[in-house]
Amino acid sequence: MKMTARMEKLPPYLFLELDRIVAEKQAQGYDMINLGIGDPDQPTPPYIVSALQEAAANPANHRYPDYWGSVAFRRAMSEWYQRRFSIALDPLSEVVGLIGSKEGIAHLTWAMAGPGDVVLVPDPSYPVYSTQAILAGAEVYPLPLTAERQFLPDFRDIPEEILRRAKMLWVNYPNNPTGAVASLDFYREVVHLCREYDILLCSDLAYAEIGFDGYQAPSVLQIPEARDIAIEFYSLSKPFNMTGWRIAAAVGNRDAVRALGTLKSHLDSGAFTAVQDAAIVALTRDPYPVFTEQNRLYQERRDIVLRALHEMNLDVFTPLSTFYVWFSTPQQMTSSEASRYFVEQAQVVLAPGAAYGRAGEGWLRISLTTATDRLVEAMQRMKRAMSQLA
Repeated sequence: MKMTARMEKLPPYLFLELDRIVAEKQAQGYDMINLGIGDPDQPTPPYIVSALQEAAANPANHRYPDYWGSVAFRRAMSEWYQRRFSIALDPLSEVVGLIGSKEGIAHLTWAMAGPGDVVLVPDPSYPVYSTQAILAGAEVYPLPLTAERQFLPDFRDIPEEILRRAKMLWVNYPNNPTGAVASLDFYREVVHLCREYDILLCSDLAYAEIGFDGYQAPSVLQIPEARDIAIEFYSLSKPFNMTGWRIAAAVGNRDAVRALGTLKSHLDSGAFTAVQDAAIVALTRDPYPVFTEQNRLYQERRDIVLRALHEMNLDVFTPLSTFYVWFSTPQQMTSSEASRYFVEQAQVVLAPGAAYGRAGEGWLRISLTTATDRLVEAMQRMKRAMSQLA
């Protein structure tokens, strides 16, 4: 049985391959430390769990949910944007609920791009931006992110012909995998570009509430003209340790929100209403005690990793956000060679930068979502492995 040609264009999904490597080494009796996947190791706050338990017991929530998300959830998200970013959103026309951002990213791409269209994608980036464009039959045009530019794209390098064919442009700040951040000045530049060429600007704000050294991320929708051409994805996964709950929202441009909601209504039945009810509690109860403690923990872990990598004489980018540390491979190894080396010599799994795009070659990503004592152990193992290369 033969798959469609578009399926043959897809690379293996990065995290499935990392899982395979870990399972193989564990089967051989090795104690593996997996720093490859960004999945929070802390539990969902108890008050959110209690809200879910109560909502799940309500028979009214056992029926089909609203395709676009419940009105109450969409209102809670719009009120959160007002408090957090001073942005007023109409909950009925400018907010759509999602079964996690990944689902929304896929469905939006299918709704807005197709054969003959171009999707502008940062390189390196979360692989789903590219794979969904491929599945939609669109052409992916990479926007290299380099250390020299603080991992911000240079839009001046995009050919005019590409800009005229482009239907979507993805930005993701705070950035996965590099940990880079963007300013409102950057957003003004990209909003101006997208308005000029009628490109849908897609902002993935998954790491908005993670910040170190006093940093707090802005929203692209804080630029007044952004609503003409921008849609933003806001997920509860990372700030509230709710990755498994699959709950998020897309907000912004009415036409894009409507297109996404319409396609979703043909493909899924919306997030479980009890999960939406718990998400409302998460968004309406003061979340800053949770955020403050989370950021303290991640900053402590970040600093442990930065010190260790500097002691290994590796070039490292200091992040102000996300729970990732992006650093160069040793001795000009490829990212695949370096990742394999640390698996074999240190029993530590790192994400190879090339898995996020060609411009990720020569880099590795560490995730800080591992217990602190295990993170310390991983750094010690990596130091021993590095000493063997001297």
